[in-house]
Amino acid sequence: MKEVYYCCAIILCLFLPYVCDAYFTSDASQSCFCKLEGQIDDCSCNVDTVDHFNNMKIFPRLQSLLSADYFRFYKVNLKRDCPFWTDDSRCAIRYCNVQACQEEDIPPGLKQYNPSMNSIFGNQDMSLRVRQFIDGNEDCEELEADLNEELGYLNTTISAAAYEEFEKWQAHDALENFCEVDEDKDAQYVDLLLNPERYTGYKGKSAHRIWNSIYKENCFRPENHYDAFIQSNQLNRMCLEKRVFYRVISGMHASINIHLCSKYLLSDKESLISPGGKWGANLEEFKRRFSPLTTDNEGPHWLRNLYFLYLLELRALAKAAPYLTHEEFFTGSDKDDRDVRDAVRDLLSVIKSFPNHFDESTMFTGGAQATKLKDEFRQHFRNISVIMDCVGCEKCKLWGKLQVQGIGAALKILFSGKFESLSPPGLQPGQKAKSQFQLQRGEIVTLFNAFGRLSNSINELEMFRKLLRE
Repeated sequence: MKEVYYCCAIILCLFLPYVCDAYFTSDASQSCFCKLEGQIDDCSCNVDTVDHFNNMKIFPRLQSLLSADYFRFYKVNLKRDCPFWTDDSRCAIRYCNVQACQEEDIPPGLKQYNPSMNSIFGNQDMSLRVRQFIDGNEDCEELEADLNEELGYLNTTISAAAYEEFEKWQAHDALENFCEVDEDKDAQYVDLLLNPERYTGYKGKSAHRIWNSIYKENCFRPENHYDAFIQSNQLNRMCLEKRVFYRVISGMHASINIHLCSKYLLSDKESLISPGGKWGANLEEFKRRFSPLTTDNEGPHWLRNLYFLYLLELRALAKAAPYLTHEEFFTGSDKDDRDVRDAVRDLLSVIKSFPNHFDESTMFTGGAQATKLKDEFRQHFRNISVIMDCVGCEKCKLWGKLQVQGIGAALKILFSGKFESLSPPGLQPGQKAKSQFQLQRGEIVTLFNAFGRLSNSINELEMFRKLLRE
């Protein structure tokens, strides 16, 4: 009898670690979530803490804020050719196409107002008069004369040599960006609300080539590691900075996959019954992408990296809050702009209250070697931003570029070193916090929208938890 007891005990000890994984075969199981708990890697915060903070406080506020005109219209160039290979796998499914933005739908302030004019002239009154011109409340000839006077004054006091220096400064600042920003002549406004991120049917070799190029050619890797994905137990073979880079990319990948599973194309691709497509949660697809049984036990770790990226972007918003609190968020509508400013301040105050922010001060310390590593970090991420032009699905390219650029803006805030000396709070209304440079509108739009995508992913995880319990 004792022999039987000891035998059972040994078998139980051997197989107990796999009990959780075996539960994935049951619809009543918690599947991927049985290991998604406890402290988030390389952070001092728990999964449960982020779940409650996001779902109760952040997600509802972001849903409302991102529907505002300032954030819903994103300027992007979707016509750039892939610089690395010839993509012959363009998505032919109609759901891959981005709906064109009608000119009359774009707020007049986004089309005509140049927010840099205020910093060039250093004149609040002139900025106000330009806005009045846009609204049709100012005499055109009078304003033009005033503008010519201002421009004439500047042209006579700033030498050609000084202008050359300005161009050098601008080029230097561009090099310090962590990603490419679409500000060329082919960039057009896209209404994000008309083009939601969801599964379009784009997959296969073209999609796999994108992710393989990102992981294999641009992510830092442990020595003698050649697989696309780095096993979680191998990450500690790299320094903190290289681990952070991988967790950022893995977290973005996990977030995108959650969006595709929660907004999955359930109807036939060419259905005549549902020409607009039928979209909804696909639980089996979610388990396929994140179950330990189908991901060599890595799915739960990928989900943890989503939480890591969330905390990193949360910290970036908190760090830039003194600047963002005094941003005008100008679209040409006084009421809408005022509402957005109030909503942003409310959101930032909630973000500031979070008790366990990501600590970027522990990274890139150590002299010349740290500086070299930061340059490599930046260049690798810039490469990834360019790879987004190789995506064969137009809608996937849209959301890929937006999320990469949003992460790039967050990395710029955290690691460029130019947001360390913002003016203290308490500025007068209309005044901006001063830093060594300012974020462009496109960077602000992508920063908030990319964080909104992460917030949405964490909220969708709760939906999948409920489906698994049912």
